[in-house]
Amino acid sequence: MTAGQGKGGGRAGGRLVRRHTVWTRLTHWLWAVSLFFLMLSGLQVFNAHPVLHVGEESGFAYDNAVLAIGATGEGAAARGFIRILGAEFDTTGFLGVQQGTVQAIPAALTIPSYRSLAAGRVVHFFFAWLLLAVLALWLVAAAATGHLRDLVPTRADLRALPRDIADHARLRLRHGRGYGALQKLAYAGVLFVLLPLMILTGLTMSPWFNAWFPWTLDLFGGRQTARTLHFAVMLLLAGFFAVHMLMVLLAGPVNELRSILTGWYRIDPDQEGGAG
Repeated sequence: MTAGQGKGGGRAGGRLVRRHTVWTRLTHWLWAVSLFFLMLSGLQVFNAHPVLHVGEESGFAYDNAVLAIGATGEGAAARGFIRILGAEFDTTGFLGVQQGTVQAIPAALTIPSYRSLAAGRVVHFFFAWLLLAVLALWLVAAAATGHLRDLVPTRADLRALPRDIADHARLRLRHGRGYGALQKLAYAGVLFVLLPLMILTGLTMSPWFNAWFPWTLDLFGGRQTARTLHFAVMLLLAGFFAVHMLMVLLAGPVNELRSILTGWYRIDPDQEGGAG
C-alpha cells in the first residue's frame, strides 16, 4: 500500500472528490446490463452451431474450423469435447455433455436457459442495439464534458507504465483523481477497440448489412471469420470483466462502488495535488 493508505484503499485521511459524471455512471450500468444479456444470449445462438471457422465459407467440405464443441457417443456413453486448432480435450460434465444432456454450452450459461435459437436471437439483437445506442450516448457526453481526454494515455502515462505495472503486481493500488496508466489503456482498449470491433463483426454477419456495406466482408475475410472474431472479442470482454471485478475488490469495494453510484471517490492523501 502507498503511504497513508488504509486497508480498504484510500481511506486513511484522503478526501472525497467528484470523479464520475452522471453520464459516466448511467452508461456504465447500461453497458453492464447490455453485455450480460449479450453474452448469455450469444451463447444460446452459438449452441445452434457450436463451431468457429476462419475463411469465407464453411461446411462439411471445408477443414477450416478453429474451435468446435460437441459430443461423441449416445446416452450414458456420451462424452463431451472441445477441439481447439485440432487438439481435442474431454469436457464431459461442462461443455458438450452435462448430466446426460448433449449441449455445447450449459443451460445455466444461456439466455433463455432452454433451447430456443429464436428467443436467443431476439434478446441478442435487442441488447446489441441498446449497446450501440449507449456507446453513441457516451461518446457525445464524454466529448462534451471532457471525460474523453481522461481516457487518452499521455506521454507521462506511458513513462509511468512500468511503475504502474509493478505497483499492480505488488497490489499497491493508488487512488487518485484520475485514472492510472494501466486503467487508461484498459478502458481505452475496451471502449475504442473491443466494443467497436464487437459491433462491426456482429453487423458483418447480417446479410442486410452486407448489402449496404459489402466491404466489411472483405475487411474481416468473410462472414465466418467475422463470427469467430466476434466470439473472440466476447472472451476478451469476459476476461476484462473478471480482472475489473478483482481490481474493485482489491482496491476497496466500498470506495469503488460509491464512485460509480454517486460519483464521489475518496483519494489517497498523497494524491491530493494531482491525478493518480
